Amino acid sequence: KMRKAVKELTMQRVMVGVPSTTAAREPEPGEKTVINNAALGYIHEFGAPEAHIPARPFLYPGIESKKDDITAILKTAGTNALDGNLEGMTNSLNAAGLVGQSAVQAQIVDGTFEPLKPATLAARRRHGRVGEKPLIDTGALRQAITFVIRKISGN
Repeated sequence: KMRKAVKELTMQRVMVGVPSTTAAREPEPGEKTVINNAALGYIHEFGAPEAHIPARPFLYPGIESKKDDITAILKTAGTNALDGNLEGMTNSLNAAGLVGQSAVQAQIVDGTFEPLKPATLAARRRHGRVGEKPLIDTGALRQAITFVIRKISGN
């Protein structure tokens, strides 16, 4: 049981971000093309200098803010694997994913980011929105942040 659980643990990854299942976005009225949440998240995380969009990192800082908590949970997953407790191991992996997901969503809401440009704020007002917080316009990106546990191939 222990070998099976340890092998199972070493072949899984907990990933936090925007998986394909939550990447789609609804178009704004009059929009012809829509950028998906994964691409939008990438642009915000790393910036797009050619489009004059500064980096507003939220994914890495969010995970970093809970690194100690996530590490403790993953240690519990390892202990459960060594005990042959597959269910406990899986529960721990899910708990680590939830902590990461919450941390990233909180970073979007509470993070300190470069302010939006006047043109961006004017565009928001044209769409009937008055918020001035970067990364929060419709809430779609924040809602798209989730976690998945993926098996990797191995021997």
